[in-house]
Amino acid sequence: MSPPVAPPGWSRWLVPPAALSVHLSIGQAYAWSVFKPPLESALGLSGTQSALPFQLGIVMLGLSAAFGGTLVERNGPRWAMTVALLCFSSGFLLSALGASSEQYWLIVLGYGFVGGIGLGIGYISPVSTLIKWFPDRPGMATGIAIMGFGGGALIASPWSAQMLESFGSDSSGIALAFLVHGLSYAVFMLLGVLLVRVPRPAPEERATATQPPLGPQVSAKQAVRTPQFWLLWVVLCLNVTAGIGILEKAAPMITDFFADTSTPVSVTAAAGFVALLSAANMAGRLGWSSTSDLIGRKNIYRVYLGAGALMYTLIALFGDSSKPLFVLCALVILSFYGGGFATIPAYLKDLFGTYQVGAIHGRLLTAWSTAGVLGPLIVNWIADRQEDAGRHGASLYGLSFVIMIGLLVVGFVANELVRPVAPRHHIPAQREAAHVERQQSESA
Repeated sequence: MSPPVAPPGWSRWLVPPAALSVHLSIGQAYAWSVFKPPLESALGLSGTQSALPFQLGIVMLGLSAAFGGTLVERNGPRWAMTVALLCFSSGFLLSALGASSEQYWLIVLGYGFVGGIGLGIGYISPVSTLIKWFPDRPGMATGIAIMGFGGGALIASPWSAQMLESFGSDSSGIALAFLVHGLSYAVFMLLGVLLVRVPRPAPEERATATQPPLGPQVSAKQAVRTPQFWLLWVVLCLNVTAGIGILEKAAPMITDFFADTSTPVSVTAAAGFVALLSAANMAGRLGWSSTSDLIGRKNIYRVYLGAGALMYTLIALFGDSSKPLFVLCALVILSFYGGGFATIPAYLKDLFGTYQVGAIHGRLLTAWSTAGVLGPLIVNWIADRQEDAGRHGASLYGLSFVIMIGLLVVGFVANELVRPVAPRHHIPAQREAAHVERQQSESA
């Protein structure tokens, strides 16, 4: 499937909605918790078992993005979005079959493995295309799309809850909800498949096709051999670890922090806090990534990591004495969490060029898979150990917050060590020109 080239006069502002249609759909992954209690009740699962599809989905997101990134670059955004549509929707259909037959392994296979591949390919599908359409504002462009992934749960959570209320929360009701999800998301993602276009080279660019683009151009294979790639891997992993450490345990955390005060947090208020965090996550993806176009990628990560450590310090020292302070600091941390995801593609473009930025981004997302395990493990394991030792309230989280502060400081140092990529890693000009010509001939 050759990449569709935009006709003359095509507006580049039609491309972000195409990307959003995919990211808003696969962002449903953040709403998996809606299905956990019904599945546990209907199929007799433990909390650990009911989390398995989501955990496997995030792992497969990182792996499929890493191994499929080169294919996405080679075959273009329409191919990638089509693969994402087929995998993500098929995952829901397999899950529907598993729920109706009460075979939980089918739900794990469908939502976690097959759907997880759709998550990874869909997540990176528009990145390099958006950067090519918006060379003047790459942070804003990728932020618009990746904002959809963070905001997908704001749509999926109430929608899924309403379906379970209407269809019932037994196995047949869950199966019907999965079926509706699979079919609905297929239609919505199809809009992106049909709408996406790659930019048509300008006349002056076609006339100089044998000349490589300005700036460094590094292949994905060579990028993973550079210290810059691994420094950014550490930066992304630690920034995500700090954010997901709060996000994964947000409701019980705010409840525990104020359990021993005169104004404890109700279940409803805790749920509202989770919704606020989702909104901050989504807003940070667009707001902070757009800011990076003005102040630079390295500077914005100084904000994410340095100010993030400060926010964690304020929560650790004063969080249990002031609800507004706790909520404000948590919202800032989650905005940095979302902003980090949205800014990293533009950071990669600055360092490695546009040659295979989508493939490089895919490989870097293994940091997300690692952080998805590391962040919840730190917070939950320490909280369990502290509770076993007889502690309660805010003291359950003191040590884990100190660890998060340390991780953010390490990430800050790693960001400071990032330097331009050495010329020996750049691809030869002849090879780059041949790649440009091949892309143009394929588009024609």
